[in-house]
Amino acid sequence: MDDQGLSRRTILGAGAGLGAAAVLGSATRASAAGVAEETRSLDELYRAAVAESGKLVVYAGGDRSDQQSGMAAAFRARFPEIDLTVVVDYSKFHDVRIDNQLATGTLVPDVAQLQTLQNFDRWKREGRLLRYRPAGFGSVHNGFKDSEAAWTAIAVYGFSFSYDADAAGADAPRTPKQLTDPRWRGRISSAYANDDDATLFLFKRYAETYGWSWIAQLAEQQLAFGRGSDTPARTLAAAQKAIGVGGSGDPRGTGRVRWVVPASDPFMAWGQRAAIFAAGRNRTAAKLYLNWQLTKERQQAAYNGWSVRTDVAPGTGLRPIWTYRNANLDGFPAFMADRAEVERWRQTFSLYFGEVTGPASPGWLGLHPGR
Repeated sequence: MDDQGLSRRTILGAGAGLGAAAVLGSATRASAAGVAEETRSLDELYRAAVAESGKLVVYAGGDRSDQQSGMAAAFRARFPEIDLTVVVDYSKFHDVRIDNQLATGTLVPDVAQLQTLQNFDRWKREGRLLRYRPAGFGSVHNGFKDSEAAWTAIAVYGFSFSYDADAAGADAPRTPKQLTDPRWRGRISSAYANDDDATLFLFKRYAETYGWSWIAQLAEQQLAFGRGSDTPARTLAAAQKAIGVGGSGDPRGTGRVRWVVPASDPFMAWGQRAAIFAAGRNRTAAKLYLNWQLTKERQQAAYNGWSVRTDVAPGTGLRPIWTYRNANLDGFPAFMADRAEVERWRQTFSLYFGEVTGPASPGWLGLHPGR
């Protein structure tokens, strides 16, 4: 029997008029509906994961090799007998890397947590993902989980603009529209709008809200572009520019660098999806990982104050992210699913801002990092 409880003989013996794919799809849905939420404690899962292999490999979307170092350190402190490997790379490289590994029978990660949201639905259709409901799954916002338990979001990410309070002073911009003011010329850092898909979606929202004439004015502002969506944060932290566009931050911050959630103008947010591969070698450790990520303790410690769980209160001064209409929470997954539209927007912004240049900020990792 396979993981869905359906043998090859059962499929081949199905009634006339039902193809094997249809039978398997129905069985998969039925099996997923019967998957109960995890009841084992973290300690019980930990002991089972150590007995299974004591190893775990996570492919995580990000901009720098050390971007998940805090998370990894916390996991290792809580579960010291698990040999955890976290490989950070752009999600658009991780997803095709995983596809190639699946095609060649050389899968490395047990878990993928990526910004390329469209892949999780495709991997689900292909039967690549393990249907699993970690503890707390029922409390995850419906927009942040698959109804058939193929994936769940483990964190809320948001992109907007930010400013250096010292450099910008009392006239700091309050909305993205103000970024075309001449006083910001030569003082803006941005991730490439035509490199990172989330930054691309943010610029798309700006174009739709303010028009192409505004984009043309922004292009005249002599933006300093860099690869990696952490470009604005790094540049502002080093006091090299006054404004940053296209990156994440903490909306509660009161220090020198302020990340802005506009009252009604656009910003964007999404749930970073994570899933366990059915062909993964360390599936119990993968289950432990998802359960740990969804604990209230982890969700309450979110760097930006937003949780994927409906029963975890947002940080001081914030509302649940799904109540911000200007975050366009449903828009980003729909955008990511239409790859032709993504490419049209990407190439259009290339006409305004130029081609992407520079090496990938995580480095060049090849086909099987973490093996």
